[in-house]
Amino acid sequence: MHKYDLIVIGAGPAGEKAAVKAAYFGHRVAIIEKEQTFGGAERADALPSKTLKESALYFSGKHDKGLYGIDRDLERTASFTDFMFRKNHVAKIVAKEIRDNLIRHKVDIYKGVASFENAHTIKIEGKEEVFISGDHIIIATGSYPYHPPDILFDETLIHDSDSILLIQHFPKSLCIVGAGVIGCEYATIFSTMGTKVHLINNQKHILPFVDNEVSNELVEQITKSGVQIHFETSIETIKKSKNKLEILLCNGTLFEVEMFLFAAGRNGNIEHLHVEKIGLKTGPREIILVDKTYQTNIPHIYAIGDVIGFPSLVSTSMDQGRVAVSHMFQIQDLETLPHFFPYGIYTIPEVSMVGMSEQEAQKNKISYCIGKARYVDMPRGEIMGSKSGFLKLLFTREDLIITGVHIIGTLATEIIHFGLMLIEEKKTIYYIISTVFNFPTLHDLYKYAAYDGLSNLAGHKIKS
Repeated sequence: MHKYDLIVIGAGPAGEKAAVKAAYFGHRVAIIEKEQTFGGAERADALPSKTLKESALYFSGKHDKGLYGIDRDLERTASFTDFMFRKNHVAKIVAKEIRDNLIRHKVDIYKGVASFENAHTIKIEGKEEVFISGDHIIIATGSYPYHPPDILFDETLIHDSDSILLIQHFPKSLCIVGAGVIGCEYATIFSTMGTKVHLINNQKHILPFVDNEVSNELVEQITKSGVQIHFETSIETIKKSKNKLEILLCNGTLFEVEMFLFAAGRNGNIEHLHVEKIGLKTGPREIILVDKTYQTNIPHIYAIGDVIGFPSLVSTSMDQGRVAVSHMFQIQDLETLPHFFPYGIYTIPEVSMVGMSEQEAQKNKISYCIGKARYVDMPRGEIMGSKSGFLKLLFTREDLIITGVHIIGTLATEIIHFGLMLIEEKKTIYYIISTVFNFPTLHDLYKYAAYDGLSNLAGHKIKS
């Protein structure tokens, strides 16, 4: 039996970074992957869905129409194959890069389904049955879409967030259940490509963790693009009728669509691990319970990424792997993740945020003020043809320290990172005002929002 310092189960973004870091510091590492290709959520969902968003913008010309006096025409009508080309290309490249990175760091790769034989021994069922043992083990098996028992998924008409990426044509109409990140992203992608989209939301706000002013702006923008949002209701029945689906909502609304997507929740992917055999503690939706260093109730076993639930972001999952390795081998270079991290939602338009929302400030009875700047008022926004979008700053009235940054608009997920630095370093409004940006850039949104914030402070004299 081969013996390792570390065994990593799952070669997604979290598992790859953990394995590579441990190998970099001289440890003997094995990684196990049950799928044919590498990349996990990064390859299967995160990057493909973001690539589809860019493809939708390109083929639809949504941001370009009328901007240069003429509309761009394609030499031929774009097919569904054209639309999927870039997504498939990116997924293939990412899978190869991950495999090459593991090989470059001399990580032993095993293909097959892993399960616990005991707390230190892993059985791998692939072309042949193999057993390996490890002093430490990291579980990075990701998640899978939750399937309610009353919805009969067939991956032809009725899809989850994985199978929707494998469809062979654009549906003329689509019903999406779930107005979280995945549901909203797909709603805007398909509507941009001309699909009539019904978005079902059982709450009164979409993206409930997002600042209400931003989520309300997103509702307005996606409604203009043709998405019909059904608030505070859910699915009563789904009936197949030839190649159509008849959808009845609990509020009595009835309509027909060509396809259906359920995008409301995911479960930890631990079914084949047999964690009950070793007494590993799990929580709701099959997630693995961990502490702040991602250690489970069994000291030498760690878990990272989507399999531990929130926040289920590729960016945080990769650093969770690095933190876990630092802790188990006492490397002491990355003890914990930062308290603040940005959220990026790749809808059309993009949404990104870091820090406190206005609703959180009100709930915590914090004396705050806001400042806003709109894309359309920025020279770079005018060049880009921006017709909507804004940046919103939250800061404390007493000391003017920035506590929240919220953006909706083009490249929001890029320009949020200056806001992340502002909050991590507890910068004030005056710090923004004294910062020089390239001109013209979208970072001017920060400066104009800062001046707007100062003007909103009663009796506060603006220092220009």
